[in-house]
Amino acid sequence: MTASSIDRHTVSALISLEVSGPAALPRVTVTGEVDCTSAPELRTLLDQLIAAAPAEIVVDLTGVTFLDSAGLCVLAATHRQAVAGGGRLRVLAANRAVVRPLQITGLWQLLRGEQVGAVAS
Repeated sequence: MTASSIDRHTVSALISLEVSGPAALPRVTVTGEVDCTSAPELRTLLDQLIAAAPAEIVVDLTGVTFLDSAGLCVLAATHRQAVAGGGRLRVLAANRAVVRPLQITGLWQLLRGEQVGAVAS
């Protein structure tokens, strides 16, 4: 994957995934709902990116409207894999439906969460 490449995946009506940036610093933009139906596709994509041993993967969740435990598990597992390979995982989020579950579970600090824009109530 090169810096100018963009790879789009539409999993279902619930989620779409887009990968951009170089292989060493990929950015995954997630849009829609991350639940038990869509989380496996996110995991598959992140596993593929981890295989390239990037320095950092940024997961942009600013377009996510729902994040459940399945999505949290995917993020935690990807973090463990990234660290084991000498890299890191970072998340961006914009709304309470995403930020709050990450905060409650402690993943917000672990994943170096960054709030983008105002968190809606």
